[in-house]
Amino acid sequence: MATIDDISQWKGEDVVDPGGDKVGRLEEIYYDVETDEPAFLAVKMGFLGHSLAFVPFDGAAVGKNYLVVRHAKSVVKNAPTIQAGAELPADEEAKIYDYYGMPYTSGTSPSGKRLVRR
Repeated sequence: MATIDDISQWKGEDVVDPGGDKVGRLEEIYYDVETDEPAFLAVKMGFLGHSLAFVPFDGAAVGKNYLVVRHAKSVVKNAPTIQAGAELPADEEAKIYDYYGMPYTSGTSPSGKRLVRR
């Protein structure tokens, strides 16, 4: 299982689904501000890679030279996205959680953000 201690070392590596299909490359890691644990991986998808799709970190595992996520490529492909290099607005966070059927509450920071990238 990938851990907080080593997940940042996987930036730029391939992300694959449980069937071994390449989803994309790990671009960013979003942490939950309440727990300081990785919550979502932002994966650069497609040939040009202008957008980043979000996939839950929960259930991710380390392969030989890739990360395996528990959602199929077809699911991640339709997940909420942001433009590469853009900041995720606080009001978009709930959409990501909702897409994956995960409960969401806003963060306690003044901005209300629950997710922060590192």
